[in-house]
Amino acid sequence: MTVFFGLSFAELSALAAAVVLVLARWLPPGARRASAWAGAAAFAAAAIVLAVLGIRWQLVPVLAGGGTALTFAAFSVLRRRAGRPVRRARWWLALPGTAACLALILAGAVAAWALPRPLFPEPSGAHAVGTTVVQWTDPDRTETATSRTEDQRTVVVQLWYPAQHDPAARRAWYLGRTPQEAQLVAQGQAGYLGLPGFILDEAARAHTRSAPNAPVAAGGGRFPVVLFSPGLGGVRTQSTAWAEELASRGYVVAALDHPYDSAVVTLTDGRTIRTRVAATGDQTEDNRRAAGWTAVRAADLSFVLTQLGRLDHGEIPGLLTGRLDIRRAAATGHSLGGAAALQAARQDPRFAAVIDMDGFPRDPTPQPFDQPVLALTHDVKPGEEPGYLPRLTQILQLSTATSYRLTVPGSAHLTFTDAPLFLPPLPALVGSLGRTAGLRITAAATAAFLDAALRGKPGDLAATLSGYGHLTVL
Repeated sequence: MTVFFGLSFAELSALAAAVVLVLARWLPPGARRASAWAGAAAFAAAAIVLAVLGIRWQLVPVLAGGGTALTFAAFSVLRRRAGRPVRRARWWLALPGTAACLALILAGAVAAWALPRPLFPEPSGAHAVGTTVVQWTDPDRTETATSRTEDQRTVVVQLWYPAQHDPAARRAWYLGRTPQEAQLVAQGQAGYLGLPGFILDEAARAHTRSAPNAPVAAGGGRFPVVLFSPGLGGVRTQSTAWAEELASRGYVVAALDHPYDSAVVTLTDGRTIRTRVAATGDQTEDNRRAAGWTAVRAADLSFVLTQLGRLDHGEIPGLLTGRLDIRRAAATGHSLGGAAALQAARQDPRFAAVIDMDGFPRDPTPQPFDQPVLALTHDVKPGEEPGYLPRLTQILQLSTATSYRLTVPGSAHLTFTDAPLFLPPLPALVGSLGRTAGLRITAAATAAFLDAALRGKPGDLAATLSGYGHLTVL
Protein backbone atom coordinates (compact mmCIF):
# COMPACT_ATOMS: atom_id res chain seq x y z
CA MET A 1 0.00 0.00 0.00
CA THR A 2 1.28 3.46 -0.89
CA VAL A 3 1.62 5.68 2.16
CA PHE A 4 3.89 8.58 1.27
CA PHE A 5 5.24 10.00 -1.99
CA GLY A 6 4.50 6.77 -3.83
CA LEU A 7 6.44 4.63 -1.34
CA SER A 8 5.09 1.70 0.63
CA PHE A 9 5.85 1.45 4.34
CA ALA A 10 8.64 -1.08 3.68
CA GLU A 11 10.15 1.13 0.99
CA LEU A 12 9.94 4.19 3.20
CA SER A 13 11.62 2.23 6.01
CA ALA A 14 14.43 1.14 3.70
CA LEU A 15 14.91 4.73 2.56
CA ALA A 16 15.03 6.14 6.08
CA ALA A 17 17.34 3.39 7.33
CA ALA A 18 19.68 3.89 4.38
CA VAL A 19 19.97 7.60 5.16
CA VAL A 20 20.70 6.83 8.83
CA LEU A 21 23.41 4.36 7.87
CA VAL A 22 25.08 6.83 5.53
CA LEU A 23 24.98 9.71 8.00
CA ALA A 24 25.94 7.69 11.09
CA ARG A 25 29.63 8.20 10.37
CA TRP A 26 29.20 11.97 10.84
CA LEU A 27 27.34 11.82 14.16
CA PRO A 28 28.98 12.52 17.53
CA PRO A 29 30.77 9.47 18.99
CA GLY A 30 28.05 8.86 21.57
CA ALA A 31 25.31 8.54 18.95
CA ARG A 32 27.31 7.01 16.14
CA ARG A 33 27.27 3.36 17.21
CA ALA A 34 23.61 3.28 18.30
CA SER A 35 22.50 4.95 15.08
CA ALA A 36 24.50 2.51 12.98
CA TRP A 37 22.99 -0.49 14.79
CA ALA A 38 19.45 0.86 14.54
CA GLY A 39 19.88 1.74 10.88
CA ALA A 40 21.38 -1.66 10.08
CA ALA A 41 18.54 -3.53 11.79
CA ALA A 42 15.83 -1.46 10.11
CA PHE A 43 17.52 -1.63 6.72
CA ALA A 44 17.96 -5.41 6.87
CA ALA A 45 14.33 -5.93 7.95
CA ALA A 46 13.00 -3.68 5.20
CA ALA A 47 15.21 -5.33 2.59
CA ILE A 48 13.91 -8.78 3.57
CA VAL A 49 10.30 -7.60 3.31
CA LEU A 50 10.95 -6.05 -0.09
CA ALA A 51 12.67 -9.20 -1.31
CA VAL A 52 9.54 -11.16 -0.42
CA LEU A 53 7.05 -8.63 -1.85
CA GLY A 54 9.12 -7.70 -4.88
CA ILE A 55 11.66 -4.95 -5.39
CA ARG A 56 10.77 -2.15 -7.78
CA TRP A 57 13.59 -0.92 -9.98
CA GLN A 58 13.22 2.54 -8.42
CA LEU A 59 14.39 1.13 -5.06
CA VAL A 60 17.55 -0.48 -6.44
CA PRO A 61 19.63 2.74 -6.01
CA VAL A 62 18.27 3.13 -2.47
CA LEU A 63 19.30 -0.41 -1.59
CA ALA A 64 22.67 0.07 -3.27
CA GLY A 65 23.43 3.23 -1.30
CA GLY A 66 22.23 1.75 1.99
CA GLY A 67 23.96 -1.55 1.31
CA THR A 68 27.27 0.19 0.70
CA ALA A 69 26.99 2.08 4.00
CA LEU A 70 25.95 -1.12 5.76
CA THR A 71 29.05 -2.89 4.44
CA PHE A 72 31.38 -0.31 5.97
CA ALA A 73 29.42 -0.32 9.25
CA ALA A 74 29.63 -4.13 9.45
CA PHE A 75 33.36 -4.01 8.71
CA SER A 76 33.88 -1.68 11.67
CA VAL A 77 31.80 -3.90 13.98
CA LEU A 78 33.73 -7.04 12.98
CA ARG A 79 37.08 -5.37 13.59
CA ARG A 80 35.93 -4.15 16.99
CA ARG A 81 34.72 -7.62 18.01
CA ALA A 82 38.00 -9.11 16.92
CA GLY A 83 39.81 -6.69 19.21
CA ARG A 84 41.45 -4.94 16.30
CA PRO A 85 41.63 -1.16 16.11
CA VAL A 86 38.92 0.54 14.10
CA ARG A 87 40.33 3.02 11.67
CA ARG A 88 38.00 5.65 10.34
CA ALA A 89 38.71 7.21 6.97
CA ARG A 90 39.67 10.83 7.06
CA TRP A 91 36.77 13.19 6.48
CA TRP A 92 38.02 14.32 3.08
CA LEU A 93 38.07 10.68 1.95
CA ALA A 94 34.75 9.78 3.54
CA LEU A 95 32.89 12.81 2.21
CA PRO A 96 32.83 11.74 -1.47
CA GLY A 97 31.60 8.27 -0.48
CA THR A 98 28.87 9.76 1.69
CA ALA A 99 27.82 12.09 -1.13
CA ALA A 100 27.73 9.21 -3.62
CA CYS A 101 25.58 7.03 -1.36
CA LEU A 102 23.19 9.89 -0.63
CA ALA A 103 22.96 10.63 -4.35
CA LEU A 104 21.97 7.02 -5.02
CA ILE A 105 19.35 7.10 -2.28
CA LEU A 106 17.96 10.41 -3.51
CA ALA A 107 17.85 9.17 -7.10
CA GLY A 108 15.82 6.15 -6.05
CA ALA A 109 13.43 8.24 -3.98
CA VAL A 110 12.90 10.71 -6.83
CA ALA A 111 12.32 7.87 -9.31
CA ALA A 112 9.73 6.29 -7.00
CA TRP A 113 7.99 9.65 -6.62
CA ALA A 114 8.15 10.54 -10.33
CA LEU A 115 7.12 7.13 -11.71
CA PRO A 116 4.68 5.63 -9.18
CA ARG A 117 2.24 2.83 -9.63
CA PRO A 118 -0.93 4.57 -10.86
CA LEU A 119 -3.72 4.70 -8.30
CA PHE A 120 -7.00 5.13 -10.16
CA PRO A 121 -9.61 7.42 -8.63
CA GLU A 122 -12.85 5.86 -7.41
CA PRO A 123 -15.58 6.60 -10.00
CA SER A 124 -18.19 8.97 -8.64
CA GLY A 125 -21.27 7.65 -10.45
CA ALA A 126 -24.05 5.42 -9.16
CA HIS A 127 -22.84 2.28 -10.92
CA ALA A 128 -19.99 -0.12 -10.41
CA VAL A 129 -17.90 -0.61 -13.56
CA GLY A 130 -17.28 -3.73 -15.59
CA THR A 131 -14.93 -4.18 -18.51
CA THR A 132 -14.46 -6.66 -21.31
CA VAL A 133 -12.31 -6.90 -24.44
CA VAL A 134 -13.47 -7.95 -27.90
CA GLN A 135 -11.82 -8.29 -31.29
CA TRP A 136 -13.61 -7.63 -34.55
CA THR A 137 -12.56 -7.97 -38.20
CA ASP A 138 -14.07 -5.83 -40.94
CA PRO A 139 -14.81 -8.04 -43.97
CA ASP A 140 -15.19 -4.98 -46.19
CA ARG A 141 -11.75 -3.46 -45.64
CA THR A 142 -8.32 -4.70 -46.57
CA GLU A 143 -5.50 -3.99 -44.13
CA THR A 144 -3.51 -1.23 -45.82
CA ALA A 145 -0.54 -1.47 -43.46
CA THR A 146 0.57 -4.82 -44.88
CA SER A 147 1.30 -6.05 -48.37
CA ARG A 148 -0.84 -9.18 -48.04
CA THR A 149 -4.09 -8.70 -49.95
CA GLU A 150 -5.83 -11.34 -47.83
CA ASP A 151 -5.32 -9.34 -44.62
CA GLN A 152 -8.48 -7.64 -43.43
CA ARG A 153 -8.73 -4.76 -41.00
CA THR A 154 -8.98 -5.98 -37.41
CA VAL A 155 -9.46 -3.87 -34.29
CA VAL A 156 -9.34 -4.69 -30.59
CA VAL A 157 -11.95 -2.91 -28.49
CA GLN A 158 -12.22 -2.59 -24.70
CA LEU A 159 -15.65 -1.85 -23.27
CA TRP A 160 -16.34 -0.23 -19.91
CA TYR A 161 -19.97 -0.44 -18.83
CA PRO A 162 -22.29 0.01 -15.82
CA ALA A 163 -22.10 -3.19 -13.76
CA GLN A 164 -23.65 -4.76 -10.71
CA HIS A 165 -21.94 -3.98 -7.43
CA ASP A 166 -19.71 -6.77 -6.12
CA PRO A 167 -17.19 -5.66 -3.47
CA ALA A 168 -15.38 -8.97 -3.78
CA ALA A 169 -14.87 -8.76 -7.55
CA ARG A 170 -11.25 -8.79 -8.69
CA ARG A 171 -10.00 -5.70 -10.47
CA ALA A 172 -8.82 -5.58 -14.05
CA TRP A 173 -5.18 -5.08 -14.96
CA TYR A 174 -4.57 -1.62 -16.34
CA LEU A 175 -2.66 -2.25 -19.56
CA GLY A 176 -3.88 -5.68 -20.61
CA ARG A 177 -6.13 -8.64 -20.01
CA THR A 178 -3.30 -10.57 -18.33
CA PRO A 179 -0.11 -9.60 -16.49
CA GLN A 180 1.85 -10.75 -19.52
CA GLU A 181 -0.09 -8.55 -21.92
CA ALA A 182 0.16 -5.60 -19.53
CA GLN A 183 3.95 -5.98 -19.36
CA LEU A 184 4.18 -6.28 -23.14
CA VAL A 185 2.14 -3.12 -23.65
CA ALA A 186 4.17 -1.20 -21.07
CA GLN A 187 7.40 -2.16 -22.79
CA GLY A 188 5.94 -1.27 -26.17
CA GLN A 189 4.82 2.15 -24.99
CA ALA A 190 8.21 2.82 -23.41
CA GLY A 191 9.93 1.76 -26.61
CA TYR A 192 7.66 3.99 -28.68
CA LEU A 193 8.72 6.92 -26.49
CA GLY A 194 12.39 5.96 -26.81
CA LEU A 195 12.68 4.98 -23.14
CA PRO A 196 14.08 1.82 -21.50
CA GLY A 197 11.49 -0.94 -21.27
CA PHE A 198 11.46 -1.03 -17.47
CA ILE A 199 10.42 2.62 -17.09
CA LEU A 200 6.69 1.80 -17.15
CA ASP A 201 6.90 -1.37 -15.04
CA GLU A 202 4.71 0.16 -12.34
CA ALA A 203 1.96 0.95 -14.84
CA ALA A 204 2.07 -2.68 -15.96
CA ARG A 205 1.47 -3.83 -12.37
CA ALA A 206 -1.48 -1.51 -11.73
CA HIS A 207 -5.10 -2.53 -11.34
CA THR A 208 -8.06 -0.33 -12.25
CA ARG A 209 -11.47 0.21 -10.63
CA SER A 210 -13.37 -2.04 -13.05
CA ALA A 211 -14.13 -5.74 -12.81
CA PRO A 212 -13.47 -8.02 -15.80
CA ASN A 213 -16.65 -9.42 -17.38
CA ALA A 214 -18.82 -8.33 -14.46
CA PRO A 215 -22.61 -8.73 -14.84
CA VAL A 216 -24.24 -5.68 -16.43
CA ALA A 217 -26.16 -3.37 -14.11
CA ALA A 218 -29.78 -4.37 -13.69
CA GLY A 219 -32.62 -2.15 -14.81
CA GLY A 220 -33.25 -3.07 -18.41
CA GLY A 221 -32.54 0.35 -19.93
CA ARG A 222 -30.20 1.03 -22.81
CA PHE A 223 -26.98 2.98 -22.29
CA PRO A 224 -25.60 5.70 -24.59
CA VAL A 225 -22.29 4.68 -26.17
CA VAL A 226 -19.04 6.64 -26.35
CA LEU A 227 -16.39 5.48 -28.82
CA PHE A 228 -12.81 6.51 -28.11
CA SER A 229 -9.70 6.63 -30.29
CA PRO A 230 -6.36 7.10 -28.45
CA GLY A 231 -3.50 9.37 -29.42
CA LEU A 232 -0.84 8.62 -32.00
CA GLY A 233 0.88 5.42 -30.90
CA GLY A 234 -1.48 5.27 -27.93
CA VAL A 235 -3.36 2.23 -26.69
CA ARG A 236 -6.99 1.57 -25.83
CA THR A 237 -6.40 1.88 -22.08
CA GLN A 238 -4.70 5.29 -22.13
CA SER A 239 -7.81 7.05 -20.70
CA THR A 240 -9.09 4.34 -18.38
CA ALA A 241 -9.87 6.70 -15.49
CA TRP A 242 -12.06 8.78 -17.79
CA ALA A 243 -13.77 5.70 -19.24
CA GLU A 244 -14.50 4.28 -15.78
CA GLU A 245 -15.97 7.58 -14.63
CA LEU A 246 -18.31 7.74 -17.63
CA ALA A 247 -19.31 4.10 -17.20
CA SER A 248 -20.17 4.74 -13.55
CA ARG A 249 -22.51 7.48 -14.79
CA GLY A 250 -24.41 5.16 -17.12
CA TYR A 251 -22.44 5.25 -20.38
CA VAL A 252 -20.75 2.43 -22.28
CA VAL A 253 -17.28 3.44 -23.44
CA ALA A 254 -15.67 1.54 -26.32
CA ALA A 255 -11.95 2.32 -26.70
CA LEU A 256 -10.05 1.09 -29.73
CA ASP A 257 -6.62 -0.32 -30.37
CA HIS A 258 -5.66 0.57 -33.95
CA PRO A 259 -3.22 -2.13 -35.15
CA TYR A 260 -0.02 -0.87 -36.81
CA ASP A 261 -0.69 2.53 -35.19
CA SER A 262 -1.15 1.78 -31.48
CA ALA A 263 2.19 1.05 -29.80
CA VAL A 264 1.36 -2.63 -29.18
CA VAL A 265 -1.75 -4.63 -30.01
CA THR A 266 -2.19 -8.25 -28.90
CA LEU A 267 -4.62 -10.29 -31.02
CA THR A 268 -6.56 -13.33 -29.88
CA ASP A 269 -4.42 -15.65 -32.04
CA GLY A 270 -1.36 -14.64 -30.01
CA ARG A 271 0.15 -12.26 -32.55
CA THR A 272 1.65 -9.03 -31.29
CA ILE A 273 1.45 -6.09 -33.70
CA ARG A 274 3.72 -3.15 -33.07
CA THR A 275 3.34 0.32 -34.47
CA ARG A 276 4.59 1.21 -37.91
CA VAL A 277 3.89 4.89 -37.39
CA ALA A 278 6.98 7.06 -37.64
CA ALA A 279 7.73 10.68 -38.42
CA THR A 280 9.97 11.48 -41.37
CA GLY A 281 11.03 14.97 -40.34
CA ASP A 282 9.49 16.37 -43.52
CA GLN A 283 6.46 18.44 -42.44
CA THR A 284 4.60 17.99 -45.73
CA GLU A 285 5.11 14.22 -45.73
CA ASP A 286 4.24 13.91 -42.05
CA ASN A 287 1.00 15.85 -42.60
CA ARG A 288 0.14 13.56 -45.50
CA ARG A 289 0.76 10.48 -43.38
CA ALA A 290 -1.21 11.88 -40.46
CA ALA A 291 -4.18 12.46 -42.76
CA GLY A 292 -3.96 8.84 -43.90
CA TRP A 293 -3.79 7.46 -40.36
CA THR A 294 -6.72 9.67 -39.37
CA ALA A 295 -8.84 8.35 -42.24
CA VAL A 296 -8.16 4.74 -41.19
CA ARG A 297 -9.05 5.54 -37.58
CA ALA A 298 -12.28 7.29 -38.65
CA ALA A 299 -13.27 4.18 -40.59
CA ASP A 300 -12.41 2.06 -37.54
CA LEU A 301 -14.77 4.15 -35.39
CA SER A 302 -17.65 3.73 -37.85
CA PHE A 303 -16.99 -0.01 -38.09
CA VAL A 304 -17.02 -0.41 -34.31
CA LEU A 305 -20.29 1.51 -34.10
CA THR A 306 -21.76 -0.96 -36.57
CA GLN A 307 -20.47 -3.89 -34.53
CA LEU A 308 -21.93 -2.42 -31.34
CA GLY A 309 -25.29 -2.29 -33.09
CA ARG A 310 -24.95 -5.94 -34.04
CA LEU A 311 -23.97 -6.72 -30.46
CA ASP A 312 -27.05 -4.95 -29.17
CA HIS A 313 -29.29 -6.89 -31.57
CA GLY A 314 -27.80 -10.24 -30.57
CA GLU A 315 -26.04 -10.86 -33.89
CA ILE A 316 -22.78 -10.92 -31.93
CA PRO A 317 -22.83 -12.68 -28.54
CA GLY A 318 -21.84 -10.58 -25.56
CA LEU A 319 -22.71 -9.18 -22.17
CA LEU A 320 -24.34 -6.03 -23.55
CA THR A 321 -26.95 -7.51 -25.88
CA GLY A 322 -30.09 -5.40 -25.67
CA ARG A 323 -28.39 -2.72 -23.52
CA LEU A 324 -26.80 -0.36 -26.08
CA ASP A 325 -28.49 2.73 -27.48
CA ILE A 326 -26.72 3.22 -30.80
CA ARG A 327 -28.92 6.20 -31.60
CA ARG A 328 -27.13 8.04 -28.80
CA ALA A 329 -23.50 7.57 -29.78
CA ALA A 330 -20.53 9.93 -29.52
CA ALA A 331 -17.23 9.80 -31.39
CA THR A 332 -14.38 10.87 -29.11
CA GLY A 333 -10.61 10.75 -29.11
CA HIS A 334 -7.36 12.25 -27.89
CA SER A 335 -4.80 13.94 -30.13
CA LEU A 336 -4.85 12.12 -33.49
CA GLY A 337 -7.82 10.19 -32.11
CA GLY A 338 -9.64 13.49 -31.65
CA ALA A 339 -8.99 14.32 -35.29
CA ALA A 340 -10.36 10.89 -36.22
CA ALA A 341 -13.49 11.52 -34.14
CA LEU A 342 -14.14 14.77 -36.00
CA GLN A 343 -13.69 13.10 -39.36
CA ALA A 344 -15.80 10.08 -38.38
CA ALA A 345 -18.68 12.35 -37.38
CA ARG A 346 -18.47 14.30 -40.65
CA GLN A 347 -18.61 11.04 -42.59
CA ASP A 348 -21.05 9.09 -40.43
CA PRO A 349 -24.30 10.80 -39.33
CA ARG A 350 -25.00 7.98 -36.85
CA PHE A 351 -22.71 9.77 -34.41
CA ALA A 352 -24.76 12.27 -32.44
CA ALA A 353 -21.91 14.18 -30.80
CA VAL A 354 -18.12 14.60 -30.91
CA ILE A 355 -15.42 15.19 -28.28
CA ASP A 356 -11.97 16.17 -29.48
CA MET A 357 -9.38 16.07 -26.69
CA ASP A 358 -6.55 18.28 -27.90
CA GLY A 359 -6.52 16.94 -31.44
CA PHE A 360 -5.40 18.93 -34.49
CA PRO A 361 -7.98 18.40 -37.29
CA ARG A 362 -6.58 16.34 -40.15
CA ASP A 363 -9.60 15.98 -42.45
CA PRO A 364 -8.33 16.95 -45.94
CA THR A 365 -11.84 17.74 -47.21
CA PRO A 366 -13.75 19.27 -44.29
CA GLN A 367 -17.41 19.94 -44.91
CA PRO A 368 -20.38 21.03 -42.80
CA PHE A 369 -21.65 18.47 -40.30
CA ASP A 370 -24.59 18.38 -37.90
CA GLN A 371 -23.17 17.14 -34.60
CA PRO A 372 -22.27 19.37 -31.65
CA VAL A 373 -18.59 19.27 -30.66
CA LEU A 374 -16.72 19.74 -27.42
CA ALA A 375 -13.04 20.47 -28.08
CA LEU A 376 -10.76 20.40 -25.05
CA THR A 377 -7.43 22.07 -25.63
CA HIS A 378 -4.29 22.34 -23.57
CA ASP A 379 -3.17 25.69 -22.21
CA VAL A 380 -1.75 27.10 -25.44
CA LYS A 381 0.79 29.82 -24.73
CA PRO A 382 1.12 32.96 -26.91
CA GLY A 383 3.15 32.14 -30.00
CA GLU A 384 2.86 28.39 -29.43
CA GLU A 385 1.41 26.26 -32.24
CA PRO A 386 0.05 29.28 -34.13
CA GLY A 387 -2.00 27.19 -36.56
CA TYR A 388 -3.72 24.95 -34.01
CA LEU A 389 -6.54 27.05 -32.53
CA PRO A 390 -7.43 28.83 -35.81
CA ARG A 391 -7.69 25.51 -37.64
CA LEU A 392 -9.70 23.93 -34.83
CA THR A 393 -12.03 26.94 -34.71
CA GLN A 394 -12.51 26.76 -38.48
CA ILE A 395 -13.60 23.12 -38.24
CA LEU A 396 -15.89 23.71 -35.26
CA GLN A 397 -17.62 26.52 -37.16
CA LEU A 398 -18.57 24.01 -39.85
CA SER A 399 -20.91 22.34 -37.37
CA THR A 400 -24.53 23.38 -37.77
CA ALA A 401 -25.01 22.74 -34.04
CA THR A 402 -23.64 24.76 -31.13
CA SER A 403 -20.08 23.70 -30.37
CA TYR A 404 -17.64 24.50 -27.59
CA ARG A 405 -13.90 25.05 -27.39
CA LEU A 406 -12.65 24.75 -23.82
CA THR A 407 -9.05 25.59 -22.90
CA VAL A 408 -8.08 24.18 -19.51
CA PRO A 409 -5.62 26.40 -17.59
CA GLY A 410 -2.54 24.58 -16.38
CA SER A 411 -3.06 21.68 -18.76
CA ALA A 412 -0.67 20.05 -21.22
CA HIS A 413 -1.30 17.63 -24.07
CA LEU A 414 -1.25 14.56 -21.81
CA THR A 415 -3.41 16.10 -19.09
CA PHE A 416 -6.48 14.57 -20.74
CA THR A 417 -5.16 11.00 -20.39
CA ASP A 418 -4.08 8.75 -17.51
CA ALA A 419 -0.47 9.96 -17.90
CA PRO A 420 -0.49 12.28 -14.84
CA LEU A 421 -1.13 9.21 -12.66
CA PHE A 422 2.21 7.59 -13.44
CA LEU A 423 4.52 9.93 -15.36
CA PRO A 424 6.77 12.58 -13.78
CA PRO A 425 4.64 15.59 -12.78
CA LEU A 426 6.48 18.01 -15.05
CA PRO A 427 4.29 20.89 -16.31
CA ALA A 428 5.58 20.58 -19.87
CA LEU A 429 4.71 16.89 -19.87
CA VAL A 430 1.44 16.47 -17.97
CA GLY A 431 0.55 20.03 -16.95
CA SER A 432 0.58 21.68 -13.55
CA LEU A 433 -2.74 20.37 -12.20
CA GLY A 434 -1.27 17.52 -10.16
CA ARG A 435 -1.93 13.82 -10.40
CA THR A 436 -5.74 13.85 -10.46
CA ALA A 437 -7.15 17.35 -11.01
CA GLY A 438 -6.82 17.16 -14.77
CA LEU A 439 -8.63 13.80 -14.80
CA ARG A 440 -11.49 15.25 -12.76
CA ILE A 441 -11.84 18.26 -15.05
CA THR A 442 -11.77 16.11 -18.19
CA ALA A 443 -14.40 13.74 -16.81
CA ALA A 444 -16.67 16.48 -15.47
CA ALA A 445 -16.57 18.61 -18.62
CA THR A 446 -17.10 15.72 -21.03
CA ALA A 447 -19.84 14.19 -18.88
CA ALA A 448 -21.71 17.52 -18.80
CA PHE A 449 -21.45 17.78 -22.59
CA LEU A 450 -22.55 14.17 -23.16
CA ASP A 451 -25.46 14.54 -20.73
CA ALA A 452 -26.68 17.50 -22.76
CA ALA A 453 -25.94 16.12 -26.24
CA LEU A 454 -26.97 12.48 -25.79
CA ARG A 455 -29.44 12.60 -22.92
CA GLY A 456 -30.99 16.00 -23.47
CA LYS A 457 -30.29 17.05 -19.92
CA PRO A 458 -31.59 20.60 -19.38
CA GLY A 459 -29.42 23.37 -18.04
CA ASP A 460 -26.93 26.01 -19.07
CA LEU A 461 -24.14 23.90 -20.57
CA ALA A 462 -22.00 26.94 -21.41
CA ALA A 463 -22.10 28.10 -17.81
CA THR A 464 -21.14 24.64 -16.59
CA LEU A 465 -18.23 24.32 -19.01
CA SER A 466 -17.01 27.83 -18.17
CA GLY A 467 -16.29 26.57 -14.67
CA TYR A 468 -13.49 24.37 -16.03
CA GLY A 469 -11.56 26.85 -18.16
CA HIS A 470 -11.69 29.45 -20.90
CA LEU A 471 -14.76 28.73 -23.05
CA THR A 472 -15.52 29.81 -26.59
CA VAL A 473 -19.01 29.04 -27.87
CA LEU A 474 -19.23 28.59 -31.64
